[in-house]
Amino acid sequence: MSQATPTRPSPTVLVVGATGRFAGLVVPALVERGARVRALVRNPERASSVRHRGVSEIAIGDLRDRPSLVRAMEGIDGVFHIGPAFVPDEAELGVTLVEVAKQAGVRKFVFSSVIQPTNTQLPNHTAKIPVETALFRSGMEYTILQPANFFQNIEGAWRTVMTDGTFGEPFPVTSRVTRVDYRDVAEVAALALTDDRLAYGTFELCATEKLNRKEIATLMSQALGRRIEATAPDFETWAERAALPYDREQQRLLANVHAHYVDHGSGGNDLVLRSILGRPPRSLKAYIQELAQRADT
Repeated sequence: MSQATPTRPSPTVLVVGATGRFAGLVVPALVERGARVRALVRNPERASSVRHRGVSEIAIGDLRDRPSLVRAMEGIDGVFHIGPAFVPDEAELGVTLVEVAKQAGVRKFVFSSVIQPTNTQLPNHTAKIPVETALFRSGMEYTILQPANFFQNIEGAWRTVMTDGTFGEPFPVTSRVTRVDYRDVAEVAALALTDDRLAYGTFELCATEKLNRKEIATLMSQALGRRIEATAPDFETWAERAALPYDREQQRLLANVHAHYVDHGSGGNDLVLRSILGRPPRSLKAYIQELAQRADT
């Protein structure tokens, strides 16, 4: 991990969505850099699940409940925010959080946005623009992260990989999609919240490889020691098998992303992430080997 002296001793950082798959990875990265973490948790029953990640404090609140956000911001030095996926009011929720943080005197705000937010063919990408704009106007020390498709999304398909010997996504097996390990994104977020080096920056974060699904299936085959076939199911079949926790509108937005991959894939390069981390980004090959090792235990 990149080493730097924190801007202040033990800053207290509010992590929004700390019980989630992605924001949850930011918690240990912050703790490793000496920060105290307050987790914003919507469901009190899930509060205990974040304690083992190193959370010091729990704030019960909801992005749609402004008074709960005001309470959660008391005594906070920095905020990490990643919006809920594919919800229609994502922009409004993010802007409100920025406003509350500004009013509370928060110094630093890190927003996990998305690669290519100005791509007007993808409404879930452009929904990040109002949040980014609110940060530019806020007076806070903002850092905007624009990560590619997450490695961790592949984990959702791992059960099918293991049981059926196939790895399917609803776009052509030859489409090349830039991805990133969200643990690297979390490391950058923690650095931004505990040091001034990344203040007022906007950073596109990608891993080195830009693999198609045939190449990913080959990596899976090598890691598992048996053949894994790359497939391209239609979106409805794929969504049913993946048991997505999305309503019809959310699935429509996700299907639109995959339709974009059909025509264009997704580009990006690792220059920025490699520079910030001071090392090569985690590789998809290594991530798949981790999944395979977990399957053996």
